Formats: sequence, structure tokens, C-alpha cells
Amino acid sequence: MTMLEALAGEWSGDEEIATTRWGQGGPATGFIKARIDLGGRALVQDYREERDGKLSLQAHAVFVAGPEHDQYSLYWFDSYGFVPGAPAPGLWDGQRLTFVRSSPRGQTRHIYAFEGEDVLTLRLESSFDGGVSWERVMDGRYRRVAG
Repeated sequence: MTMLEALAGEWSGDEEIATTRWGQGGPATGFIKARIDLGGRALVQDYREERDGKLSLQAHAVFVAGPEHDQYSLYWFDSYGFVPGAPAPGLWDGQRLTFVRSSPRGQTRHIYAFEGEDVLTLRLESSFDGGVSWERVMDGRYRRVAG
């Protein structure tokens, strides 16, 4: 199974949002629906976050397998208005799939990891000094609800 195939499916779980310059922290629930596309070379993901039962963030992401088995690219669009100028480079190190998105607003690091086949974790961190230091933005733990 490829990394993209492992991420495919429907997931839901608890998130802990940190208070940041982007907004107030607190608990949230995340929902991910992801499917393989383009002959297995891409994963198309729709994400939504709910806080207090209300939609607070939506994102559409496309993960693309690179020429090397451990290289990936991430195109991320969200309801906060983020539109990628270039894909975020990613690397699978055998345990984690990590992307770093860059924009005029700073950098955001996405760290995906698995706890078995049916539990996915995601940590988001931001840097505003070129990656010298990182602040936690969100920790999520999701269970697979459908293949």
C-alpha cells in the first residue's frame, strides 16, 4: 500500500486548537474525506473542522506523489483564503509524512503519522522566522470511519 492509499478514506476525530494570531484556541472536531485519483498519483482530500457544532474551517487539498517514492507535494486551499503560490514539498521518512507550506504569512508544517491502520494523527505548526522556531497550531487524532 502506498502512502497516498493509506491516507484515503473517511476519518473523523478530536482536535485541540492552540490560541494563535489566527484565532482563539479550544477543542474541535475534524472530518476528512480523501480519495485516490489520477491513476494513483494523487490524493484529493476535503476537510472540515467544527467547533461548538458549527463549521469553522474548510479545506481542499491535493497530495501528489513525486518522482521518488518518499517525495510528495501538497496543494492546500482553505476557507481562510489560503491559495498556494507553489506546492508544499513533502517527505515520507517511514514514520511521518511532513510538508512545509510557505506564504507571505509565514510557514505551516503539516505532520501526518499513523497509529496502526485506522488512526491518523496530524500536527500543524507555524513559523514566522523562516523555520527557526515553530508554534503549535493544532493537534488532531482521527479514526477511520470508512475505507
